[in-house]
Amino acid sequence: MNNDLFKNAIALTGGISTGKSTVCNLLKLHGFLTIDADKIAHKLLDANSHKIAEMFGSIYVKDGKVQRKELGKIIFSNEDNKLKLEALLHPLIKEEIIKESKVFEEANKPYFIDIPLFFEKMHYPIPKSLVVYTPEELQVQRLMKRDNISEDEAKLKISNQMSIEKKKDLADLIIDNSKDLKNLQKEVERVIGEII
Repeated sequence: MNNDLFKNAIALTGGISTGKSTVCNLLKLHGFLTIDADKIAHKLLDANSHKIAEMFGSIYVKDGKVQRKELGKIIFSNEDNKLKLEALLHPLIKEEIIKESKVFEEANKPYFIDIPLFFEKMHYPIPKSLVVYTPEELQVQRLMKRDNISEDEAKLKISNQMSIEKKKDLADLIIDNSKDLKNLQKEVERVIGEII
């Protein structure tokens, strides 16, 4: 893979419900280009719905669309299923990210690639990383509220990822999202000042 590929890229990551999408939207408002791995994954899921039906059963596909919530239940709770799905999706996601990156690199300006599992999977030689940080107890509360789930369920989902403290230690840049939106906007502006 050529080294110019992600020269201007910054991997944007964090934990589940730490506020990544909000930060992404704020960065877009500041004129930054962003690539969203999750959006790409959703697109690819539907494009490969016949394969999902073959692998996991046709109950997970309806009218050519993958029933993500239902599929999520058997993915989060079963390591084999998770690995099977990742083996199908990850190479395709990577291909798409590389394609979009090549276009963004031509502008020769920093841009962000939102990769939820950047540190877990390490498939991308992106030189810089930005972590959106929230202390774990706040992460649990936000996730319970967002997905309308119990504390145990929220903790299980969070335990599927590397701990946010560890990610914070690995990050080049950190955005603290432990307060309100106004503070988050300030944090985003501070980080933008550090990268341009």
